[in-house]
Amino acid sequence: MSSLQALCSGLPLRPLPENRGRWAGVPHAPVRTPGLSPAEEQLALRNALRYFPPDVQELLAPEFAQELRLYGHIYMYRFCPTMKMRAYPIEQYPCRTRAAAAIMHMVMNNLDPAVAQFPQELVTYGGNGQVFSNWAQFWLTMSYLSQMTEEQTLVMYSGHPLGLFPSTPWAPRLVITNGMVIPNYSSRTEYEKLFAMGVTMYGQMTAGSYCYIGPQGIVHGTVLTVLNAGRRYLGVKDLTGKVFVTSGLGGMSGAQAKAAVIVGCIGVIAEVDKAALMKRHEQGWLMEVTSSLDHCIERLREARKRKEVLSLGYHGNVVDLWERLVHELDTTGELLVDLGSDQTSCHNPFNGGYYPVQLGFAEAQSLMASDPAAFKGLVQESLRRQVSAINRLAKENFFFWDYGNAFLLEAQRAGADVEKKDASKTEFRYPSYVQHIMGDIFSLGFGPFRWVCTSGDPQDLAVTDELATCVLEKAIADGVNPAVKLQYMDNIRWIREAAKHRLVVGSQARILYSDQKGRVAIAVAFNQAIARGEIKAPVVLSRDHHDVSGTDSPFRETSNIYDGSAFCADMAVQNFAGDAFRGATWVALHNGGGVGWGEVINGGFGLVLDGTQEAEQKARMMLSWDVSNGVARRCWSGNRKAYEIICQTMQDNKGLVVTLPHEVADECMLQQALRP
Repeated sequence: MSSLQALCSGLPLRPLPENRGRWAGVPHAPVRTPGLSPAEEQLALRNALRYFPPDVQELLAPEFAQELRLYGHIYMYRFCPTMKMRAYPIEQYPCRTRAAAAIMHMVMNNLDPAVAQFPQELVTYGGNGQVFSNWAQFWLTMSYLSQMTEEQTLVMYSGHPLGLFPSTPWAPRLVITNGMVIPNYSSRTEYEKLFAMGVTMYGQMTAGSYCYIGPQGIVHGTVLTVLNAGRRYLGVKDLTGKVFVTSGLGGMSGAQAKAAVIVGCIGVIAEVDKAALMKRHEQGWLMEVTSSLDHCIERLREARKRKEVLSLGYHGNVVDLWERLVHELDTTGELLVDLGSDQTSCHNPFNGGYYPVQLGFAEAQSLMASDPAAFKGLVQESLRRQVSAINRLAKENFFFWDYGNAFLLEAQRAGADVEKKDASKTEFRYPSYVQHIMGDIFSLGFGPFRWVCTSGDPQDLAVTDELATCVLEKAIADGVNPAVKLQYMDNIRWIREAAKHRLVVGSQARILYSDQKGRVAIAVAFNQAIARGEIKAPVVLSRDHHDVSGTDSPFRETSNIYDGSAFCADMAVQNFAGDAFRGATWVALHNGGGVGWGEVINGGFGLVLDGTQEAEQKARMMLSWDVSNGVARRCWSGNRKAYEIICQTMQDNKGLVVTLPHEVADECMLQQALRP
């Protein structure tokens, strides 16, 4: 494929592209085992072939059937483009609207091999976070976007482009839903079948909404988490000489090595996949690598003694590492770790998200495909061993938290000792990072706000960095409460050091945590700079779905909501709808993301700033709702910090009127009223 023009011309059928199958030298998704019946296999094949005219179906049918048998899904490898996938400058896309070109820029970034975890399987991150279900959907979507006008909206059903429908200029140009399965059928087993049949898709969070910006996003979140963990658990502001042990160097978890260096601690990260580990090392995000557990412990001791800043990748299973740390404690009395977590893809533990300690990497992949039940048994035994080691270390001055990847949830299901006495269903022996750390930040209205400079020019990104810094500094100068000021200062430091840490992978993007006031002010500053020509092309505003209002997830984002509504999804659905009619360029609503299929409802948006007054109006209205929705919900659930923030927001915005809760503090009254 030689040009973007050709890429936007619809499915290549005359002639058909050469079938080159799976490419060598790039990572590939694990083989899926959907367990389809013969009738379901026929349906999966029929569903794939309906994208193609009858005269090519006879050629494609056996090819697609073989993919289904070999890989458990029909990816349509023949149609994987040969053109380099990356975020090209916006003016290069053959489109009728700037909004469509911006969406194309974001789609191609999600499939860039430097960004995507399994690019040929259209997986951006998390082991199964799909951009599309197959390559036919990619081609059709690009074609529709190139045709779309300002009076049309493209509708996406779980990767499938349903078509262009008439709408208005103020309506979203794109509406995405992923995995909207009827609740009683939203099980992991049903998902595997439905995905294999090509009728639903797991979009993770920003994979299926076209808003991923590479691991930079999770770098910042991890930086804030580890910084605040040090403040809360260790009582320190300086993490020099402190040791953080965790696992995972893949699509999202790869950020941990860089985050450890930024906060100034010693990070030891285990990873079973050598390709993932070396990718981070070659990027410069991982300073050192070892496959020797003896050398790993020796290097850790040395770094502690010298108080070095270090990110050390251990090529091996994290269970071996945890058990070795226990051995060192029991034999020498020396506790070698201060903070710990886990970022394996435990939302998908039996299909490549978690590798059992009993098997090597290749062995595990083989068993996963040949005997899923035996593989599941080994995974659960491994989880029990991992928790046992963590529990032993936690008896000392060591602190562990769940990183929202369903680690403790799956450990509980495996029978590990993670129960917390007299706790709610969302609480375990160890807190989630939302319950103890990020939840307070969300309650203040802070979350992962991000932007992409569609010119592809690093100079535009530098201009936006400077503008964002000035906005936050002005907010501090104008006066804010101490908790808000601390968050602003953390983010100013982040922006100032961003270029030094080489955080950009893929599109020219940046993330920072900001509240409603900061997000709106930054958006307005960017839009005015575009109007003045200081930024050469439109800027796409977005955020992680993991945000103040975007996600209902009882074991992560809403795990610190204790009024019984943690399992309700009104907030995320209302947010999706509210963003759509307040000016978002595109909106997305997903089942799954973070802790897994059936465990979460989440949504996101994209908003294109083009320097017009209309873009500023949309930004003011939509960004205000996108934050205040979640703060108001947390206020109603009884969160005092959210109560204070929403009251201040109502004073600043006379159009906002929120139902405020009254305190119900008399426990005796409640008990007496309920007495038989």
